[in-house]
Amino acid sequence: MTVDAGLRINRYLSDRGLCSRREADNWISAGRVTVNGGLATLGTRVAPGDDVRLDGGPLGGPTRHVYIALHKPAGIECTTDQRVAHNIVDYVAHRERVFPVGRLDKDSEGVILLTNDGDIVNSLLRAEHGHEKEYLVTVDRPVTDEFVAALAGGVLILETKTAACEVARVSKNVIRIVLTQGLNRQIRRMCDALGYTVRRLVRVRFVNVRLEGIEPGRWRNLTRAELAGLLPERFGAERQAAGGGPS
Repeated sequence: MTVDAGLRINRYLSDRGLCSRREADNWISAGRVTVNGGLATLGTRVAPGDDVRLDGGPLGGPTRHVYIALHKPAGIECTTDQRVAHNIVDYVAHRERVFPVGRLDKDSEGVILLTNDGDIVNSLLRAEHGHEKEYLVTVDRPVTDEFVAALAGGVLILETKTAACEVARVSKNVIRIVLTQGLNRQIRRMCDALGYTVRRLVRVRFVNVRLEGIEPGRWRNLTRAELAGLLPERFGAERQAAGGGPS
């Protein structure tokens, strides 16, 4: 196998629906991946006929791409580590090996996407792409105008000020907030920094995929129109080529 032959190892693993490229990099760094009997490195490339193994076991061939939306209930962990109790992979129990696009923390609920297409993850999660995520947040005491304005203007958490965002009061103790960032436990930390505690957090929209119509704990396949809206540079072209058929 020559150095410039074939696919980079992280792309090879993601194309088989095993993980995102970032997670593949973690597996490689941890020494879990071999190519032709030798430990893979981040620069390893895979050519046709190479023997690629994960944890000593052979990989299957490429699978069909799957894109689903789950209404995640509280208590489910957004991890692919099946040693973790209540992990999202076992919970969904899809016949293909899928992984979450981003995460909702264990105590949060709402819409989360899962796929076996590692190529789309960075496009959907990079903050500079401005993809909106909308939440309904219940807090422990009445919402004030000052609280709404402070959240909207940005809050200092994790040694950084959060980006300006859309915030509106829905009822006495509930706000609607739209983020384009994805910092760790961002909304909970923002509220905490302002003296509020989040009692319930539900993501009701990821870009153009809405929670409405998905029962708690259930999932559905994304429609062609949703895929075109999420990734127009890829699925928009496919939709146009197909004549804009039904979703």
